[in-house]
Amino acid sequence: MYLRLVMSDGHEALAVLGDPTRQRLMEVLSERPRSVAELAAQVPVSRPAVSQHLKVLQGAGLVTHEPVGTRHLYRVDPGGLAEVRAYLDGLWDAVLSGFAEAARPFEDAAEVTQHGGDVA
Repeated sequence: MYLRLVMSDGHEALAVLGDPTRQRLMEVLSERPRSVAELAAQVPVSRPAVSQHLKVLQGAGLVTHEPVGTRHLYRVDPGGLAEVRAYLDGLWDAVLSGFAEAARPFEDAAEVTQHGGDVA
């Protein structure tokens, strides 16, 4: 089974989240909406770098922003995060199915042993 998650403009969300700074930004934003200045205080990069990371996260559909006065507040986009979760849930389901398939011969052998060779 081959699964691929492509966000609205072609970014792959897992690739976007592969960057440790973006991971930290998502963690901080999961607490509450924040401005670029607030976010820059939480990561070891400059405000312009934070802005670039936010642009990438927004392009992948993982964050949104809204203007509030002279600043922008960024927040996690639940829809984009739901797509990531659906992708990971699909992988998990495939792994569990594969495990069940691999375990089936051992279950059959255990039944034969338990029933003395008579399998119903």
